[in-house]
Formats: sequence, C-alpha cells, structure tokens
Amino acid sequence: MICGSRISQQVRECNPRQFGIGCGSGSSCFSRGRAPQRQIRRYAFWFRCRNTACFTKFNPLTKGVPYAAVASSSLVASNSDEIPGVCFGNSDCCRKYSSETPARSDVLGENGGCPASQGLSPVAGGIVALGKFDALHIGHRELAIHAANIGVPFLLSFAGIAQVLGWAPRVPVVAECDRQRVLSSWTPFCGNMTPKEFQLEFSSVRYLTPQQFVAKLAEELGVRGVVAGENYRFGYKASGNASDLVRLCNEYGMIARVIDCVMDKNQAPSQTLTGSSKEQGQVSSTQVRHALAIGDMKYVLELLGRPHRLVLRYEDAFIDGKRRLFVPRSCFLNLPPKDGVYKQCSLIIGDGDTLPLRADIDAKCIALELDANKVYPDIISTHSVQILAIDFEG
Repeated sequence: MICGSRISQQVRECNPRQFGIGCGSGSSCFSRGRAPQRQIRRYAFWFRCRNTACFTKFNPLTKGVPYAAVASSSLVASNSDEIPGVCFGNSDCCRKYSSETPARSDVLGENGGCPASQGLSPVAGGIVALGKFDALHIGHRELAIHAANIGVPFLLSFAGIAQVLGWAPRVPVVAECDRQRVLSSWTPFCGNMTPKEFQLEFSSVRYLTPQQFVAKLAEELGVRGVVAGENYRFGYKASGNASDLVRLCNEYGMIARVIDCVMDKNQAPSQTLTGSSKEQGQVSSTQVRHALAIGDMKYVLELLGRPHRLVLRYEDAFIDGKRRLFVPRSCFLNLPPKDGVYKQCSLIIGDGDTLPLRADIDAKCIALELDANKVYPDIISTHSVQILAIDFEG
C-alpha cells in the first residue's frame, strides 16, 4: 500500500528496461540484443496516487522497492468519472468545429516528456493502441479490446496533422464532445475499463525514425506495450511496418501485439468509393465517411457498431409551428449524412430518453419533425436545451 493506493498488478509485471533502468549489479549500461548499448539515466520518478492530487517520489534503483511504484492504475476511468452522453446539456461541452487542434485528454508538445505539473506521462505503464481514431469504428474498438486484455488501455493518436501537412480541415465523424460517450460504450468490451485518449503533437514525431519513435514511447512516455493493426505504418515517411514495430518493441522491453484488420463482411455499395486499394473490404474511417456521403445509414451502423449521432448547437434554431424544428448547418458539430429524408431517427433527451422523429437534411439546414403526440415547446420548457443529439438508426 502506498498513500492508500493499491498498486496495479498489471504494472508490477512491467519491464524495467522501458524506464531506462539497467539490469545487473553496478552496470552503467545494458544490451538490447543487436541494439547499441545505451547509457542509463538514473533519476527518481514521481507518481500520482489513485483518487488523490498528491505525488509520491520513488527511486527505481532502491533495493526492496518494487517497480510497481510507477503504477498508472489511477488512469482507469471509473463509472463516476465518465462523462454522460451528449444530449441536452451545457453548450460549453460542445463547440463549433474549427481548424484548431482539439484537446482530447492530454496532448504532449514538441518538447516531449511529461507535463511539469505531473512528473509522469499520463500513459506510463499503460497499453497504447496506435491509430488515427477518427470515426471510432468497430476496428478501433477491437484495438482497444486487445489493449485492455493486456493492461490499462489508451488510444494514442497525433494532433495537428492537417496543420503541419497543409491539409484542409475536415468536419469530424464524431463530435469532439461526444467521443467520451462512445468510449464509455466500449467499457463492457474492455474488461470494465474505459479507454482514454492521448495525443502527441505530430510536429514532435514527424521526422522520427521507427526506432526513435519506439524509443520515445518506451523511454519518455513509459509505455508498457502497444497494439496495432497489421497494416500499421510509422516513422518518417511511413518507413516502419508492423514487423518493425514488434522487433523494436522487443528491443526496448515492451509488449507488442499486431492484430488482423477487422474486415467488412458485407459487400455494401459504398465500398466501391474507397480510394485506396489497401482498404478494400477493411473497416476504416474512410469507409464510414463514404457511407455517410451516400446516405447508407444501415451500412454506417454496421461499421460503427452504433447509430451515427449528429450533434447540433441549439442556437439559431427556430420552431415552425409545434412539431418542426429547423437547425442551420452552421450549428452542426460533426459530419451529417447525405442530404435527404431519414425516417428512422431519434431525438436524445436528458439521460438517454428518446423520441422518434423524421429528419430532412438539405443544403441549408436540418428539419426535425416529431410524431403527432409530441411538440417542441413542451420539450424545450422541460429541458435546458443548448445541445441537440440525433441518432440515425439506419
């Protein structure tokens, strides 16, 4: 027991090499197979106790003190920590989409390392799934499941790619304020753990070789292991593949798991729109975007493993009569489906109550029409309406 915190058994099993700790008595360096010898950096670590704001100092080279003292079990989201599903709530939790880099959990900048206020990387001792995680589809969920089977799961992606590479910003598939709801829905699949998101600034890793990138994960971030898909590429100019990832992780004392890509078992029309031959038949965010572009909501449902949710800011909306609500496109917080009429939709209210409605999307706005038994004035007077959430059932 340290500060009343139970140390995670998963982190007890971590390899001390990933923290730059030497093996053997009095040795100042160690060997990683064919890798060149590296100088040990001897310093103490600080770690946060569960449910506390304190940090406890730990010297990993002191006899009799287990390596488990760098525990990161406090990073597992409990049910009380989860953000409730987005529906009618405070508008501060959702914001208009812009080209600015979103803040998802923690973002480490170009200087690398850990925030000074924490002293330890938020992902230290955890298992990171590697990917872009745009749509949070069933392929991404599978990565999270495999990470959770090994230890504390995280989704590691890169912030600022569009800005660095000069790409035009794209409206996200999942509204930024709705991502936590989706991750919370994965909890039953992940051993009752909710994956957390973590981002590195793309500018800080863009020119790293595959070996330098893995070294960053192991030595700066203290990652215990990684999970990636079989087609994962990394390092400068995507020079590293999944085999390189396994080899380098082994050299740096980390666990590595490469899993098969989740394939689409249905031959849906939107598959033919995929631009890359590498993604043919594979569940991907590109597939999700194309399925939304042609309005194939049944296919979107299969790719996401859930109904697509469109999140809207209520400002500038207006009611026509009692049963029709119009919301301009400027209030959309994520990607809508193709213009058209969608009869199988639901309006999400309060803690998850739903009302069936019909959605009509055109170039200017979305019109939401309720059943005859419900009227918008009653709903608006009952709830503090600032955010609307529409599920497209397919």
